[in-house]
Amino acid sequence: MSPKKITLISIISVIVLLLIITSAWFIGTRNKLVTLEENINAAWSEIDNQLQRRNDLIPNLVATVKGYAKHEREVFTQIAEARAKLAGAKTVAEKAQGYNELQSALSRLLVVVERYPELKADQNFIRLQDELAGTENRIAVARKRYNDSVRIFNTKIRRFPTSIIANMIGLTKKEYFQIEEGARKAPKVSFD
Repeated sequence: MSPKKITLISIISVIVLLLIITSAWFIGTRNKLVTLEENINAAWSEIDNQLQRRNDLIPNLVATVKGYAKHEREVFTQIAEARAKLAGAKTVAEKAQGYNELQSALSRLLVVVERYPELKADQNFIRLQDELAGTENRIAVARKRYNDSVRIFNTKIRRFPTSIIANMIGLTKKEYFQIEEGARKAPKVSFD
């Protein structure tokens, strides 16, 4: 073989090798981004499941309280409206807002409960309240997982050179599931 052919074969080999490496990097990075996005979708689905579970528990809790507190219509109306808003929410921001409104309405319901000592002793109420508390804990865990997934994804798509691929395939930052500042404080309810 002549030196020209060897040089040409070497150049072609280097170009092919670079193309293979670049293609492998592109495919690997794209697949990683897709996996991260699917992690966000799965985490969001868990939040949605727990919000639905809570939404399903609330009518039973309200019905139990209604039996004791017939004249507390305003609180029941606020809970119904907040549940409807949460059920109809489509985006993360709408779900977060609906969640916050429902939290506020439930806090008012717990204040109403304080006025009825016999209700606090009702076994159905106690069971429902325990289930609701467990669901709230599950929501908090699911929200943390979701926000962690969003943080990882948003960081990844903003870092160079991954940002190039993210832009090419149309990936954009995801929203965090945030609670309102006022909702960070637990309502003061005493069951003494």
